[in-house]
Amino acid sequence: MTTIGATLGADGRADFRIYAPDHRTAVLVLEDGETPMTDEGNGWFSASMPGRRAGERYGFRLGDDPAVLPDLASRHQPDGPHGRSALLDHGAFRWTDGDWRGVPLSDAVISEIHIGTFTPEGTFAAAADRLPLLAEVGITVIEVMPLNDFPGRFGWGYDGVGWFAPVGIHGTPDDLKRFVDRAHGLGLAVILDVVYNHLGPDGQYHRRYAAGHFSTRYKNEWGDPLNFDDEGSAGMRALVVESAAAWIRDYHVDGLRFDATQQIFDASPVHVVAEAAAACRAAAPGRHLILLAENTPQDVTVLEPGDAGGQGLDALWNEDFQRAARIAVTGERDAYYSDLAGSPGELVAALRWGFLYHGQRSAWDKAPRGTNAFHVPLHRFIAFLENHDQVANARRGDRLARIGDPAMLAAVTTLLLLGPQTPMLFQGQEFGSSRPFVFFCDHRGDLADAVRKGRKGFLDQFPAVRHGAIPDPSAEATYRACGLDWGERDRNGALLALHRDLLALRRDDPVFTAPDTAIHVASPMADLAVMRWFGAGGAGDRLLLLNAGPGRILETLAEPLSAPRPGRPWRMIFSSDDDVYGGRGSAPAIDPDGVWSLPGRSAVVMAS
Repeated sequence: MTTIGATLGADGRADFRIYAPDHRTAVLVLEDGETPMTDEGNGWFSASMPGRRAGERYGFRLGDDPAVLPDLASRHQPDGPHGRSALLDHGAFRWTDGDWRGVPLSDAVISEIHIGTFTPEGTFAAAADRLPLLAEVGITVIEVMPLNDFPGRFGWGYDGVGWFAPVGIHGTPDDLKRFVDRAHGLGLAVILDVVYNHLGPDGQYHRRYAAGHFSTRYKNEWGDPLNFDDEGSAGMRALVVESAAAWIRDYHVDGLRFDATQQIFDASPVHVVAEAAAACRAAAPGRHLILLAENTPQDVTVLEPGDAGGQGLDALWNEDFQRAARIAVTGERDAYYSDLAGSPGELVAALRWGFLYHGQRSAWDKAPRGTNAFHVPLHRFIAFLENHDQVANARRGDRLARIGDPAMLAAVTTLLLLGPQTPMLFQGQEFGSSRPFVFFCDHRGDLADAVRKGRKGFLDQFPAVRHGAIPDPSAEATYRACGLDWGERDRNGALLALHRDLLALRRDDPVFTAPDTAIHVASPMADLAVMRWFGAGGAGDRLLLLNAGPGRILETLAEPLSAPRPGRPWRMIFSSDDDVYGGRGSAPAIDPDGVWSLPGRSAVVMAS
C-alpha cells in the first residue's frame, strides 16, 4: 500500500490512499465506475483495485461534496492541476544507469537551469540534447528549477501545486526520466529544486481535503503557511516526505534543493525537512545524494543532523558571497547589497569563513544576520555570482556579462571557480549569456494583476528598477525573451575558455583537489586580496591574488601569505587578464629581485 497517492503495480493492481480528516466518507472515482474507500481511521482512506492500466484517469469524491477532486499526491496530471489524475507505472521505464553512483558534493560544479528557457523548444528532450555542452566545459551537476505541476503555459515553478507530478508543458514523465538517464550517461548528476514552504494560489485543492493542511501559528511570506507541527499535520508531512523520496526513487534524481527553508515552520522533535532528507537517502542506498538548502537568514542549523535539531542537509547557499561579488562587478549597492562594499577582502573572507555575517547586525535588516559558521567544512557552502532570483531582481533581468565590468567579472569568476566552496553557475553564464531572466507566470485576471502589483512592490527597493519598466510577468513575450541564445556560446569563445580552463584547473591540480589543503586569506590593501592554499607533501602551494585596482608594481608586499617557501619561488600558472580570455594580455611577472607586476582588475594564480 502506498504511503499517500496512487501506485500502479506490474500486475495491474492499483493502490490508493488519501488523507481527508474533514470527511466521514471517501469514494474512489475511476473511468469505469466508483468504489467506496476503506476508512483506516485518523483521517486516512484507502482502496485497492485490480485490472487498472497506465494513463487511466481517476479522482476522489469526499463526503457530501459532489465534485470529483484530483489526487493531492498525483503522479501524473495530463490535463494540468485542475484535471483528473492519471495512473502512472514507474516500473515500465527502462533505465540504462544501473552503474550510476552519483557525484560527491566535493566534486560538484553546479549549473542551475530552467527547462522552459534553457532551449528554444523548452522541453526535456531539447534540454537533454544540450547536456554534452555542459559536461564539456566541466560542469558535473545540473540543478533544475521546480518541475512540480502548476497551471498555465509557462512559469518559474515556485507556485506549484502538484508535488509529485512533473509539469506537462516540458514533456511527459518518461521524457523527464530520459533527461536524467542521459545526464547520468554523460557523468552529470541532476538535482531538483523543490518547494515545500507554500502552495501556489491556482490549482491547489488542499483545503477541500483538510483545513488542517494549513497552519494558524505562523506567518508566511507567500500565502498561508503549511501545517507540519499542529493537530492534523499528518497529511501535509506525508505529502512532503513521500514527494521528496519519490523524486529520488522514481526519477533517479541525485538530490534536491529545498526552497526557502526558513519558511518551513516546524517545532516538532524531528523537523519535516530532516524526515524528508532521511527518506531520500533511504530511497537511494549506495548513491551519492546532494541535498541543498536555500535559507535567506543563512542559518547553518539546517546542516546539523535531524536528531540534533537540524534538517540533515548537505550544503547551504552562500548569498553573502553573491552580494559582495555583484557589487565588485557592477558597482551597484541597492537595497540588501548596501550592507557590503564589494571589496576583495570581503570576497576572499566570504569564501574562507562561510559567510560574512555570522550573527552581526545588518544595517539593511536592522537585525542580526547569519549564524556562526566557522566549524562548517567549506565545500558545504554553495557559492555563486548569479542565480534565478538575483538575476531577476536586477533592472530588467540583466546578466552580469551584459552590465558588469568584463575584467572584474573574469577576476571574480576565477575566485569563484578555484575557491574552496562548491561553485554554481546560472544557465548560460559559462558563455556570457546576455539574455535577461525575469519573473514570469501564466496567470490571468485578478491573479495576474495581483502578481504584477506584488512584483512591482518588491522591486521598488531597487532604485535602478524603479526608474525602468518592469516586464509584465504574465505576458508570453516576457517568457520568450528569457530564452538562451545558444549562438552566443560560439560568439563568446573567450569567456567559455575562461570557464573551461578554470574548471580543468580545479579538477586536475593536485593542490586544489586535495581535501586536506589548508587555506588562508588576507587583504593587505583595500583593493588587493590574497588566498593561499598550503599543499601537503610535495605538491607545493598555490597563491591567488585578486587585484581590483589599477595595474601596479609591488616592490614589497608586507603580507606573510605572499612569501614563497624557501627554495621554491612562485611561477604564474593562470591570469584572468590573458588575451585568450578577452583580457589585455598584460603579463604578470616576478623579476629576479622579487618585484611583482600585477595587471589591473585581474586575478593571478601562482604555484610554488
